[in-house]
Amino acid sequence: MKHIVTVLLLLCLYGSALAQNTFTVTIQDKESKEALFGVSVYFPQLEKGASSDINGKVAIDEIPDGVYTVLVTHLGYESMELEQSFPMEGELNLWMGHAHEEMEEVLVTSTRSGRTIEDVPTRVEVIAGEELAEKGNMKPGDIRMLLNESTGIQTQQTSATSYNSSIRIQGLDGKYTQLLRDGLPLYSGYSGGLSLMQIAPLDLKQVEVIKGASSTLYGGGAIAGLVNLISKTPGEDRELNFMVNGTSALGLDLSGFYSERYGKIGTTVFASYNKGTAYDPAGIGLTAIPEFERYTINPRMFWYLDEATEINLGFNFTTEDRLGGNMDYIEGKTASGYFESNETDRLSTQFDATHRFSDHSRIQVKNSISFFDRSIAIPDYIFSGKQVSSFSEINYVTFGKKMEWIVGGNLWTEKFDQRQGDPENDLGFSNTTTGAFVQNTWNMATQWTLETGLRGDYQSQYGSYLLPRFSLLFEPNESLTFRTGGGLGYKTPTQFTEDTERLHFRNILPIDFSETSAERSTGINLDVNYKWQVSGDLSLSTNALLFYTQIDDPMLLQSNNNGMYAFTQPSGYINTQGLEANMKWTYHDFKLFVGYTYADVKEHYDNEATEYPLVAKHRLNNVLMYEKHGDFWIGLEAYYFSPQKLSDGSTGKSYWIMGIMSEKKIGKYFSLFLNFENMLDTRQTRFDTIYTGNISDPQFRDIYAPVDGFVVNGGFKLSL
Repeated sequence: MKHIVTVLLLLCLYGSALAQNTFTVTIQDKESKEALFGVSVYFPQLEKGASSDINGKVAIDEIPDGVYTVLVTHLGYESMELEQSFPMEGELNLWMGHAHEEMEEVLVTSTRSGRTIEDVPTRVEVIAGEELAEKGNMKPGDIRMLLNESTGIQTQQTSATSYNSSIRIQGLDGKYTQLLRDGLPLYSGYSGGLSLMQIAPLDLKQVEVIKGASSTLYGGGAIAGLVNLISKTPGEDRELNFMVNGTSALGLDLSGFYSERYGKIGTTVFASYNKGTAYDPAGIGLTAIPEFERYTINPRMFWYLDEATEINLGFNFTTEDRLGGNMDYIEGKTASGYFESNETDRLSTQFDATHRFSDHSRIQVKNSISFFDRSIAIPDYIFSGKQVSSFSEINYVTFGKKMEWIVGGNLWTEKFDQRQGDPENDLGFSNTTTGAFVQNTWNMATQWTLETGLRGDYQSQYGSYLLPRFSLLFEPNESLTFRTGGGLGYKTPTQFTEDTERLHFRNILPIDFSETSAERSTGINLDVNYKWQVSGDLSLSTNALLFYTQIDDPMLLQSNNNGMYAFTQPSGYINTQGLEANMKWTYHDFKLFVGYTYADVKEHYDNEATEYPLVAKHRLNNVLMYEKHGDFWIGLEAYYFSPQKLSDGSTGKSYWIMGIMSEKKIGKYFSLFLNFENMLDTRQTRFDTIYTGNISDPQFRDIYAPVDGFVVNGGFKLSL
């Protein structure tokens, strides 16, 4: 009897073992037939799952007999839901198709190729769509915050009382970054310190950022990188948007954008009014936000002559009066006191004509002319002048399945006339740069794409430069992408830098062009992207960038024994090296962004290396978003800045900035937004000083932290 029971138990165990099955499936792209890596396969009833390997295979053990639902998901593909019976015979093969409800493809234009962001070998970061709208809600009057909240970018405030700012990419000075509008350099030189504060984001379609050596693309100056602001163009449907924003610091922003196409004619019109009230949250008697009033108008016309030819012409006019300094003086309570006055007028034109010879070739001609008039006044001193610059380009593009060629030429002119200042030290100058470039993109194999470029420039004061660059893209599968690139760059000496901006161009000696040479640079970077569908609706997108840039013979502004400041060029170099890392977690309606920047920037002179001032070596960017698409979103932000070395040899404090942003859609056309910026009221005036001496004649220190503190802003948007 005992033997019979034992046999029966063994038979039951054997039967149970036979009832445990293995589910094996191979998953491929429906169009390319390539194996898909990282596809999530999940059994909800059993709470079991796995992801496909590099060959697209998934094997899940211990599946009992029965009928089960199988969920198959992958980022960028249509999800699949199967009913599978067990036991099953053999292996299963699945082909996944791309999602039909994908976001509109993001085309990048900064490299002139017009490829999608996934297919460009050059690493391009794009701020577009909802992300651009969300950041625009925080500061509708300018793009300073929009850029400052991006990994690897820091906006540096150059005036404690007037809020003037510049862009620092990977820790390098703002003079090494090119700022463009639709591929046209409009903001540079004398206007650089105010450019970020005078550009409103409502009429922007997207912002493209290329970090690292980019001089081959648009000429000298893009040693640290470039920022290209891409304007909206007329679409199939009319667009009419209005935004009204008010702040607890008594600021007001009114802006409107209109876009429509009428057959062969289209137009866009952007207009804005921005007003700031003198604001002193620290109660020290100096403005953290200056009093200002700004008007902007930017109309553009588009002519679609035929299916092959398109022309657009536009102009931008901005006028602003900005006054910062002693609160009592600004409010009219006293007739004297420290002040900084900036009166500016900017007029720029844009012309672009494109003709397509066929589906595989086109020619483009574009031009911009910029007039910038600025007057800077402080007690007992006025500096004013007018800058006129122009940029012209012609390029020809031809492309096939394997190869794409771009050839072209540029002409860049710049002239500055000083009207007021020190007549014995006239900072006026005039120069011309001509250049020719060639760029090739080669699809070497299914997974490899190589982009190479070569530019030759001739600058009227400093001679000739040859600038090669390369970018290599390796995409072993849909989830993993490698990019590497590098190149040479140069920057001709200029009197308009962050250092001279802080001094209001007072006591500055002109550059001796015969005794100086251009700054030369070498840069290289390595970029890795990985997308992982963890399980079900949970996905992760990661990115890591390693970078290195060296600038030889940089220009330095140093004081002499006579109290004057002169540009010198000692033998040595500046280098920046570090890491940018980003993670984006997505789960249902939640998104978590985590970014980290490590920037180690040093000056090397006389065999000694010293830390470069005003660089946060460690930065954290954290944003948690909850979003019901088309209805409501709310986000929590937290940003960390590590201690920074200051120009006077001291070290600033580390700090956190936190904020809440939200928007609610009401009906089809109306939405309300409310933001709490810098809720911790982080201010340099709370834990450090911003000036020495007395308030009547302040000697300002470096501004490395916010000075405006906690500000609430909110308003409404109307889209018709």
